[in-house]
Amino acid sequence: MKIELLNESPDCRSAMDRRRFVKQAALGSAALAAVPLGQAARTKANSETLVAQLYGSLSERQKKVVAFPFKHPLREKVDNNWHITKKSIGEILTGEQQALVKEIFLKLHSKQYAETVLGQVRHDSGDEGFESTSVALFGEPNTGKFEFVLTGRHCTRRCDGDSVEGEAFGGPIFYGHAARSFNEAPDHPGNVYWYQAKQANKVFAMMDGKQRKMALLGKSRGEQGTKTVALTGKKEGLPGIPMSELSIDQRGQVRKTMADLLAMFREKDAKEALKMVDAGGFEHLHLAFYRNHDIGNDRIWDVWQIEGPNCLWFFRGDPHVHAWVNIKKSA
Repeated sequence: MKIELLNESPDCRSAMDRRRFVKQAALGSAALAAVPLGQAARTKANSETLVAQLYGSLSERQKKVVAFPFKHPLREKVDNNWHITKKSIGEILTGEQQALVKEIFLKLHSKQYAETVLGQVRHDSGDEGFESTSVALFGEPNTGKFEFVLTGRHCTRRCDGDSVEGEAFGGPIFYGHAARSFNEAPDHPGNVYWYQAKQANKVFAMMDGKQRKMALLGKSRGEQGTKTVALTGKKEGLPGIPMSELSIDQRGQVRKTMADLLAMFREKDAKEALKMVDAGGFEHLHLAFYRNHDIGNDRIWDVWQIEGPNCLWFFRGDPHVHAWVNIKKSA
């Protein structure tokens, strides 16, 4: 049975030109406009420093659109296709400020993946490209409570400028890709995140019959915005097979899958996320695959998740890739 994504906006169905995507991905940050900070200084500065500079450059008119109190409910919202403010960065920010936003975004990712991920956001944003994304700034720099959030189609990223304690990535994030069409083929050609599913499926391939019966379930969770990544705090009774039922080699492959999931992010955030997962108990993680979402009936499971008491990484590859992430420090 074909399960449609329930809450993605209709414009998500727009078919994109693959050649344009490849070209845009290759351009990457080379197309950034010059900003007062200077390219050399931007290269050395981290995202947090650049976020503080962005805040300092805002006019009062701009602040009325993109600046919010730190405890505003929008700060922890996440969805697969949304804009955190009513105006895009192309509408509200100057060219110099837009260049800062791009550099912040790039630096939130590893050097290996930054250009690719930027290309994905441009591709999935349509004709308006990265400039169609929107940003919000919560709190004020140097107060200990300050965060940057960037949103758009298939994108929610955060930079906790003064550190949001106890939350990996500064809170729940989202990434996704519709590479060549809304309904992708079984092998997801051109999808920059499909490698993650292939890595997870290696774990399933290592399982025996009893283990597969525990790991393979029917219908997955639905997508409900922020509720999609709500954490239960439970160590037992989560969907799928617990790590305690896997061999040392199989658990090692799960760890490799986690490393591959985190490889797209900057080292600082990847290490923090994995440290939090381990603190919550790697042995309490559960791995689930879902048969009702097998595109092409090829038994390469398009939808799967890793869940623990303080961790949820939900990968939905049907009809294209949506990935929901929420990792917090254990209570």
